[in-house]
Amino acid sequence: MNTGVRAIAVLTAAMSLTSCGLFGGGDDDKLEPAELTKIDTKIIVKRLWSADLGGDAEFLRIALRPVGDGNRIYAASRDGNVMAFQPENGKRLWRRELDMDLSAGPGVGNNLVAVAAADGLIIALDAASGNELWRISIAGESLAPPVIKDDLVVVLTIDNRLRALSAFDGTERWVIEQSAPLLTMRGSSTPVIVGTSVVAGFDNGRLISIDLDSGDIEWEAMLSPPSGRSDLERLADVDGGISVVGQDIYAGGYQGRVAAIASESGQALWTREISSFEGVSADWNNIYTVREDGEILSLTRRTGEESWRQNSLLRREPTVPIPFRTTVVVGDFEGYLHFFSNVDGEPVARLKQGSQAITSSPVVVADRLYVQSDAGSLAAYVIEEPRPSRRRAPDIAEQET
Repeated sequence: MNTGVRAIAVLTAAMSLTSCGLFGGGDDDKLEPAELTKIDTKIIVKRLWSADLGGDAEFLRIALRPVGDGNRIYAASRDGNVMAFQPENGKRLWRRELDMDLSAGPGVGNNLVAVAAADGLIIALDAASGNELWRISIAGESLAPPVIKDDLVVVLTIDNRLRALSAFDGTERWVIEQSAPLLTMRGSSTPVIVGTSVVAGFDNGRLISIDLDSGDIEWEAMLSPPSGRSDLERLADVDGGISVVGQDIYAGGYQGRVAAIASESGQALWTREISSFEGVSADWNNIYTVREDGEILSLTRRTGEESWRQNSLLRREPTVPIPFRTTVVVGDFEGYLHFFSNVDGEPVARLKQGSQAITSSPVVVADRLYVQSDAGSLAAYVIEEPRPSRRRAPDIAEQET
């Protein structure tokens, strides 16, 4: 499908979903976002630093989010700024102005930082200096950050093509293509690296594992089988987050399932009928996802059994829950960050980063949480440990008295 036709299809899908009510029937009261109520704050979340990246990305559903490599935090703005920061204090180490609209990134690896431009360019920068190393056109918009592994830069575009580019000069090593449905949601899942393979989700509901060196398909799994009579009913995008724990892959699809899949074979270990556009995240014990109506779910990682659910953010467009210390964190359409206990899902803290939405999921690097809003603001947070209370030792003379 050419870019113009696809753009019309995506727009049509969005209009159709809005007009028919994605989250329920025709009662307007039921479609209102849940109002926030007062919570009992149980942890202290402190903002370490913040930075203005620039570029307003409101309503664009693009994939700009911070990333770290252990030495620096990298971030990019809609209007073409790519920056590197010191994680401890937010000091800007370098800034590169690309003078173009960016749609995804950054990706980092092998001393390389890569971003995707809305017009189909992939630009690679030196991670230490920000100097441009190369740029190449892939003739397709990417809504997933590039993934860098050894000498390859892997890019997924909205035309259902997955490409591997040389990290040295951007030349194409291999490409695979999947069929593209007439209607799709706007978005793409970020490919994940599992050993010597890359796993990616596509708009036809498939999850595919590809050998990094050769580009050969190793296995395919149908995560969201298209069903229904209309194109709208047959939407089956795998556009959300994919997580890997050990040799197990966890993913979710729209109007489909959340599943655990063996990375070596593609065999489903367990599945649950849960429709999620945002995908999943995982820690060692649980899988976290958000349903299309904004309800947050926690499932046990081994069996997929439900541990808890939290419905206080219905229709507030929460991001996928991200594990952070003893909590999971989501952003919402009003710029709030919500912290829930990872044990029982009860709210433990809430703060507001700004006035615009947070549509890109928060990112955890080491012991810090990094959040980029649609307004182009980047902030770093930590959870403060409670200070031990200082109790005055009893005076011996007082005791004797």
